[in-house]
Amino acid sequence: MANDTVILTTLNSAWAEPGSMVDVFLESFRVGEHTRELLDHLVIVSLDLAAHRRCKQIHPHCLAVATEGVDFSGQKNFMTDGYLRMMWRRIDFLRQVLEKGYSFIFTDTDIVWLRSPLPRLYAEGDFQIACDHFTGDPDDVLGNAPNGGFAYARANTETVELYRYWYAARERHPGLHDQDVLNLIKADRYLAEVGVRIRFLSTEFFGGLCEPSRNLSAVCTMHANCCVGLRRKIADLTLILHDWRSFMSLRGPDKRSASWSVPRNCSLDKVEE
Repeated sequence: MANDTVILTTLNSAWAEPGSMVDVFLESFRVGEHTRELLDHLVIVSLDLAAHRRCKQIHPHCLAVATEGVDFSGQKNFMTDGYLRMMWRRIDFLRQVLEKGYSFIFTDTDIVWLRSPLPRLYAEGDFQIACDHFTGDPDDVLGNAPNGGFAYARANTETVELYRYWYAARERHPGLHDQDVLNLIKADRYLAEVGVRIRFLSTEFFGGLCEPSRNLSAVCTMHANCCVGLRRKIADLTLILHDWRSFMSLRGPDKRSASWSVPRNCSLDKVEE
């Protein structure tokens, strides 16, 4: 964008197959309100060769990021070793983006974009992140439960150090993924000394299956969080897009009573077969 901000998502081949997650993700930009033009600023970061080949077929901006000796191509079930490696590779890559002077909005591919989130980002705040649970206070560091699937980082020395510290913290907290580690370190005195301002985004605008936005007239993104299994995520995200199309076809008074039909397929206690 004009202010050197880029939208980033990461993709492996399991989520890149035709009819899989990336197709639902890109479709949301096409049917959302003032989101189609944001595709010009979206870079899909491919974690394996098959994902990169598919990306080049469906999107103009693709970046291949390989990790020597690690295969990210298959489906990575939640909290397996492959899943953890993939999540931490992402954190290290995002630090490099900041070091190059680019601010970014990072979005998981299991998020649908229904409106541009740009007007809902805070004017103040170096690092802004969506939540599984939002207390109502964007500065409640202890109470808000962050979700790394959607985040904005402004390129400066403070955010570079945040990502460096976050990545290094994986060694102090082995077996945890990036989101849990962030929750453990978000109130560390060191980050206060660095001066990075962390703010939390409201689930009214940045909702998910953990805590859905109840306001279809304001929601910007919906995340298939609190959901285990690729097929279940795709099914409920597809339902969200169906609900969105129905909502957009309604007249003014009828829109106030619109609601989601999800979660329907998703549950944390279900395991992908």
